[in-house]
Formats: sequence, structure tokens, C-alpha cells
Amino acid sequence: MLINKTYKRALRSVLGVLLVSVSWQTQALTCPQLTNVPLPPKCSSMDLESCNAAVQNIIPAAACAIFEVSPAANDATLVLRFTTLITNSWYDATAPFHPTAKGVYSDIARLPEPEDNRELNVALSYASHKVLSGLFPHLTPEWDSMLAEMGLDPHDLSEDTTTPIGIGNYAGRKVLEGRANDGMNQLGNEGGQLYHRLPYADYTDFKPANTAYKLRFPSKWQPAILMERPGVYRVQQFVTPQIALTRPYSYESPDEFTSPVPLKSKIWNYPSYVAQVNDVLNTSANLTDEQKMKAELFDMKIFSLGFAAVFASESQGLSLMDFIHYDFLTNMAAFDTAIAIWKEKRRHNSVRPFSAVRFIYKDEPVTAWGGVGKGTVNDLPASQWTSYLPVADHPEYPSASASFCAAHAETSRLFLPEGDVLGYTVPALAGSSQIEPGITPQNDLYLYFPTWTSFEEDCGNSRVWGGVHFEPSVPAGQAIGREIANRAYQFYLSKVAGQ
Repeated sequence: MLINKTYKRALRSVLGVLLVSVSWQTQALTCPQLTNVPLPPKCSSMDLESCNAAVQNIIPAAACAIFEVSPAANDATLVLRFTTLITNSWYDATAPFHPTAKGVYSDIARLPEPEDNRELNVALSYASHKVLSGLFPHLTPEWDSMLAEMGLDPHDLSEDTTTPIGIGNYAGRKVLEGRANDGMNQLGNEGGQLYHRLPYADYTDFKPANTAYKLRFPSKWQPAILMERPGVYRVQQFVTPQIALTRPYSYESPDEFTSPVPLKSKIWNYPSYVAQVNDVLNTSANLTDEQKMKAELFDMKIFSLGFAAVFASESQGLSLMDFIHYDFLTNMAAFDTAIAIWKEKRRHNSVRPFSAVRFIYKDEPVTAWGGVGKGTVNDLPASQWTSYLPVADHPEYPSASASFCAAHAETSRLFLPEGDVLGYTVPALAGSSQIEPGITPQNDLYLYFPTWTSFEEDCGNSRVWGGVHFEPSVPAGQAIGREIANRAYQFYLSKVAGQ
């Protein structure tokens, strides 16, 4: 396959970006150009034969647009929507150069396997341009510049499928068309919305059982009130509940996947309900710096899941073609997992820890994390208790993050030549916390994940450490993520076999 020393050097330069403290996340939010981030050198017209345009050009450019929609890259359903369509376009655009593969949304006549990376880079770059222009049309000048930096003409709209440019344009268009009306409401036209369209808006008429101001049903999800900036607050809305109706890649219906009823979150099961609340408070009171930094890392899906995949691809010597297949597989598996998880979140509509803590103990003092720089305090009114991580805009059960990490880890074990081996280290330098900047961690830490299993376990546990999930939510999410990962892998194998 197309493995070469230059490609490996390029990926190692990427790892220089990946293996940095979490503090660089603040810099990454200075998009659109990520000017303060030590990014790898971009591919140019001079090195398309050996570089990886997906990692070196497309991902940094796309990250800016994703951060614009989700500043912390933790609105998982939206982030996965973007990354899955982008990586799908890479896969479809390079399928004609593979000995047997067939695109998901295009079936282009097979071409000779290339001797270097040029044709693959050109095809995937034009496909990315097409998809990104469809997802973020207001940033079309950015996507034009992305191609121009590689010596490619952004105005070449050829769909001649005997050329890399034409293949990229055609494959990208077919991916966009194939997913435009898949139920996610990308165009804002679902529910008969003819005018004033709202992309990705809910058209399912979901209404929470509780208001942000009163917990009438203690077992049910309550929207939180969040501060956008001093003096300006907003009430949460269930983010993209319609993804539960979105068409998956690798299975027929999300009804095939279910999670156990979260009995400990039922108020009629009062002793267990209280015990679960006490577990949350105990975890909050005993948070370590390592737990805090892992919670922050896994809350940022691009920096945890995305960068771990790039690290694994380099450390295990994947070719550019193999990297494209691997990245599409992991994103597609997580996207399909999100569909089933959101169906379950709506079905259970389960209470978050912050609501349960306040309901049980009201204004009584509790021992817990007291906020930025406060450490553990023993006189915190329960009505003021807050999780270490910001609480997400959707019901608690099952854990979405745990499910995504499980899907990612399982597909990695299935695809990668070294299976469960990972060996990934993320330095967390002193004071680099985004939540407690300048304070946490007190000393330099090195977050080490020897295996995908340890990565998956820490990811799930981090949601409990962060105070945004009860413990039963983690295995419930992981089970669905692993099951769908295996479905996604079988779907991937069928496409690689030309089916």
C-alpha cells in the first residue's frame, strides 16, 4: 500500500500538535485560521505525492467551521454529522483507486491503483470542497483557499470520472445529495418548513416533562439554565432530538438497540435514587487532578477521539488509503451509534445529576467541589451544586460519550493491525485546565492510554467524574456503542468488497 517515509514524517508532525497539553484547546478556538496552533505543514502542489491532505489541510480547515457551530466541539450529534459526511466523501472519492472498494453513494469505474498519494489527495480534496461547501456555504471562500493552497483550481467543476478532480467533485456531490434529506433536517425543510428555514432544528415537537424552573417529575430530564455571558442566560433545548429518526448507514432501524430501564433514577425507587445522588456527591468531593483533566479531554470529541485515531494510524503504519478507510469507519460507527442513543435518550428522558442532587438535599449543606479554585467545600448548599463539566443539552441516559468512545474503540480493535494496542499519551501541563485555568493540574500530568480498552473505560468513567452522568449510564451506552461498531464494521467490509 502507499506507505512512505515522507507520509510518516508528515503524520509525526501532526502528532506534535496532538501530544500537547489541553491548554492548546483555547488557542484552537481562535478560528477561523487556527493561527496560534502549531499545525503540521500543509500539503502544497510540490508534495501531493507524499503528504496526507486529509490530515494536513482538510481537518484543520474543517475544524474552524465545526468550532463555529460547536465552540467546545462537544455537541456530538452535530460534530459527528460533519465529520461523517467529510470522511464519507474521502472514502467514496478514493474507492475507484482501490482494487475492490465501492463508494457508499457513488459507483465509479475502477482506475489503476496509484503509485503514490497524488491522485488520492486530489480526489479527496475536491470531494471535501464539495461537502464542506454544502455544509457551510457561507465559508465557501475558505474552502476555495483550501484547494488553492495545494495548487488546485477551486473553480474546476468537472465531473469527469476518469480524472481525480472529476471523481472528487462527483463523489462529494453524491454524498451531499445522499444525506441531504436523511432525517437530520440539514436543510431546515422538515415538517413542511417552506420559509425561514432553521437547519438541524427539531421537527418532532419534543417537550420536556419539567421546566428549567420546577422539577415536577424527579425521574425526568430537566433543562438547565446556562450562562452564555454575564447577565445573559439561556434555557437548554434538547439538541437535535430528530437524529433518532435519521437514516443510519449500517442497520435498518434504531429500534434494534435498547438499554435497560435506569431503575436507580426512578423516584419510586427512593433508596436507590438517594444512594445514586450520594455517589455523585462523593465523586465530586474527591475529584483528582487526573480525573478532572481526563474529563475535560473526553468532553472535547475532536481532541480525544479524532486525535487518538490519527495517532493510531501513524503509530501502526497505515497508508493514506488505509487511514481514509479507518477514519470513515470510526466516524460512521459513532454517527450510527448517536442515532440509537438519541432514540433511547428520548425514550427514557432521564434526570441529570444536578437536578437530582438539588431535589434530594435542597438547601442543605453538602460536601462537594465548590467551583473554580475552591476545591472541596463542606458547606455548599445543595441547591447550588454544579457538575465539574458543563451539563449537556439532552437527557442523561444512556451516556452518549461512553457510547461513542466504545464504538470508536471497538472499530479500532477490529480494523487496526495491532488490535487493542494504543499506547497514546496526552500531556496535561500544569495549569492547563479549561475549567480551572492556572490552577489545575497543580503539576504536569501525562494521561496515558495503553490500550483502546483503557481509553474506552476512562472515557466512560470521565462522565461520572465530571458529574454529568450517573454510573449506570456508562455501561448502557457502551453496550450499544460496541454492538453498532460491529454492524458498522460489517457494512464497511461489504463496501470494500464492492457490494
